Amino acid sequence: MSWLPLSFGAPMVLAGLLALPLIWWLLRLTPPKPQTETFPPLKILAKVLRKEETPRSSPWWLTLLRLLMAALIIFALADPVFNPRERMTASGDAVAIVLDNGWSTAPDWDRRVATAERLITDAGTAGKPVVLALTAEPPSTEIGPFEAEVARDHLRAAHPRPVPVDRPSTFGRVAEAVARFSAPSIAVLSDGLAAGGDEQAFAGLLGANRSGLVWVTPERVASLALTAADNQVDAFRVTAVRSPGDPAPRSVTAGAFDDRGRRIGDTTITFGAGETSASGELAVPFELRNDFASVSIDSEPQAGAVRVLDENAKRRRVGLLSQAEADRAQPLLSPLFYIRKAMEPFADLVEPQSADLAQAIPQLLEQKPAMIVMADVGVIPDAARTALVDWVQKGGTLVRFAGSRLAAAGPDEDLLPVRLRTGERALGGAMSWTEPQAVTEFPGTGPFADLAPPAEVTVTRQVLAEPSADIVDHTWATLADGTPLVTGARRGQGTVALFHVTPEATWSNLPISGTFVEMLRRVVQLSRNQGRVDSGAEANAAGLPPYRMIAADGMLVPPTPEARPLPANAAARVTIENPPGLYGGEEGVVAHNLLASDATLAPIVRPQTNLPVTEASYAFDQSRDLRGPLFALALLLMVLDTLAVLWMGGAFARKRRRGQPVAAAIGLVALGLVSHPLPAQAQDTRQDDQAAIEAISTTRIAYVVTGDSSVDAISRAGIQGLNRFLIEKTALEPGDPAGVDIATDELSFYPLIYWPIDPDGAMPSEDAIARVDAYMKQGGTVLFDTRDQYSAGFDASSTTPATQRLRDILADLNVPALEPVPEDHVLTKSFFIVPEFLGRYNGSPLWVEASAAAANPDDRPVRTGDGVTPIMITANDLAGAWAIDANGEPMLPTVPGDPMQREYALRGGANIMMYMLTGNYKSDQVHVPVLLERLGQ
Repeated sequence: MSWLPLSFGAPMVLAGLLALPLIWWLLRLTPPKPQTETFPPLKILAKVLRKEETPRSSPWWLTLLRLLMAALIIFALADPVFNPRERMTASGDAVAIVLDNGWSTAPDWDRRVATAERLITDAGTAGKPVVLALTAEPPSTEIGPFEAEVARDHLRAAHPRPVPVDRPSTFGRVAEAVARFSAPSIAVLSDGLAAGGDEQAFAGLLGANRSGLVWVTPERVASLALTAADNQVDAFRVTAVRSPGDPAPRSVTAGAFDDRGRRIGDTTITFGAGETSASGELAVPFELRNDFASVSIDSEPQAGAVRVLDENAKRRRVGLLSQAEADRAQPLLSPLFYIRKAMEPFADLVEPQSADLAQAIPQLLEQKPAMIVMADVGVIPDAARTALVDWVQKGGTLVRFAGSRLAAAGPDEDLLPVRLRTGERALGGAMSWTEPQAVTEFPGTGPFADLAPPAEVTVTRQVLAEPSADIVDHTWATLADGTPLVTGARRGQGTVALFHVTPEATWSNLPISGTFVEMLRRVVQLSRNQGRVDSGAEANAAGLPPYRMIAADGMLVPPTPEARPLPANAAARVTIENPPGLYGGEEGVVAHNLLASDATLAPIVRPQTNLPVTEASYAFDQSRDLRGPLFALALLLMVLDTLAVLWMGGAFARKRRRGQPVAAAIGLVALGLVSHPLPAQAQDTRQDDQAAIEAISTTRIAYVVTGDSSVDAISRAGIQGLNRFLIEKTALEPGDPAGVDIATDELSFYPLIYWPIDPDGAMPSEDAIARVDAYMKQGGTVLFDTRDQYSAGFDASSTTPATQRLRDILADLNVPALEPVPEDHVLTKSFFIVPEFLGRYNGSPLWVEASAAAANPDDRPVRTGDGVTPIMITANDLAGAWAIDANGEPMLPTVPGDPMQREYALRGGANIMMYMLTGNYKSDQVHVPVLLERLGQ
């Protein structure tokens, strides 16, 4: 039974309200007991003379109070529920719940889980088995049927995935799972977006024996996704799409970040009314645009709003050089015309001001190009040639095109990939063809391996390469007769490539084909000044390992165990095994993004079916049981009624019994409040109390949060590695590392705070430094780590940014006199025998508070003194040596690569913790001989 936002589980009890008139009549005839008086005659006579009162019925206000109390009890027994929810499961002998958990479900995942949990609860109440399937899970995931409690556990363990949903596969498995039941109900909890194959998938899921369909979709699909991020000539263009189900105008901000997570620029993307696609431009300099590592939409915590970038998104600066004078009247005959048109969309083109090669080549090299293109350049002056060869040897990419000047120039082993024959090979002459030659399949060892050979391209003239044993290894493209069309070779760290035809459409129609543009794009991508030209073939065999993945909430995280290598030179789809993110390694990465540039977001359409359909939206369960509050209010009214009766009976007027009724009333009130606490009393405890209890319940090592995600991640991983070592080697079992903000967090909970100095971070405020100073005075210790051992030593002449920042911080602290840890200091023997305190680096001493000047006797094992040092300073990067990843493997290499250096670093960390927790107990060993002597041993 439901009345607007109120329903009753036992509505028949409300018939008891009909008894309220009878209760009113009984209360009217049973007035409270008259007040009794003791026998002081004069007092009685005085009252008799004044006024005589004999009550005939209860006062109206007491009757009303008792009627209200009776009504509250009747309402409470009727099991009232505020904001009741309707049960969504229809008839049938089983319930199959299909829940989308793709990339668009991350922002409101909790709401979706709450909706599915209500369906499971309703099915459990009806005693029905539950089939639970999620559409973005591996095919091997178990889907049931389960009992309701087991299905609830599976649901709580699920999480959104940064991949598209796979409804056809999931719906097919669900149809097989419910085939054993006679009339199952189907509940589809979609993400609101259409996917490929939906119509056929729903046809198989909604079979003939289904008893009903529960269709749950979001009230409004407001997901945004990035489909393109193009580094154009003057700006970086970002394109976003949204669903047509969100027609209102909308503006969002997209930010560009470098590989350290620092924001470099942002732009506003504005959708007009009804628009599903919009773009924004980041007008920042060329050099800054090349530092972009990712682009994301603010306030959109899901994988579709993030797009990672690789080398393909960087614009190379390309220098163009030709010996032919430009003919403005006939630009199509210019050697550089087609090269400019092909490379302008993805490269920053520069040209020299002078036509003289002796001046033009140095002018190009001064602009630091990643690649230089020479169109039919013959003999190069010696001075310019030396500079050009040096540039190639250091990593530059030189691309040359053939022509009459190059054919007559003679051999050049440094600036040509192969040795050329003198002269040219043309159609219709000696050593010529009888018909134009076509381009064949591109060799698998070159950068054009995955391109299809252009059927429309023919060559009528070329320069030939001298036959050699390694000519095949240097060939990137060949003609039908087996002669090279494009050759390339390594020269030092750089690359030299040669197109054996001219860049204008005279020897071949290649320059006016679309393949020419793609070939130049591939060569430009080689100009990253790293890697081998043939690395593509090696990667194709093994695949690119996962490096950094995009999580469902849009964060870049380490690869999950399910991630597999990404096949190179293949259009791999985003799947569970190949989630979006970066693939490769430190030498280079490939971006694997969620959506293609032509992707759109379309709203899902409810399937046409003859089954009974129950439609709903995602929502939390806001129903509230009112039985407890109503019983509590009735009890409070009963206490008030008791106090009123006692007052009317004169109990509070008798001095000798004054305390007893009051005590009884207070006891009843206290009993009622304890039995039925009011909701407001649940907030009596402070929110920080639980955090404080957790902080002091176990020993935890803290680290200062610098704001740099990479530095903070290493600090946390380092303390985690030290904790693991302490658990294995000592009786101490530390808690999880605690990241603290020295400006706001309570520091006294932690015996040791590790502070990595970040020179790029903001300088702590005076209040924050004062808090650190107070912490050190109260017995805490701060371990400062500048991590710059190989930049400069820790001495007065040190000028590294980290050391200078440390000096600025220490200038406002009360720092005692410091000294390197002496050989007989407690720290060297508190657990292990540690002569020096190494980290990721070695060589820097560990500076501590200077000990007392008095010399120690020879029989003392350690230097005496009270307390522990409030400050420690090192430059050896201790956290870098301690840091471990999720698999327990070291994250960073030690420098130098001594295999025992990491072990010594962990032992030093254990000594520091033992010293912090036990103080100078080792120095008490000097009394052991005296104690043994007194004991007669």
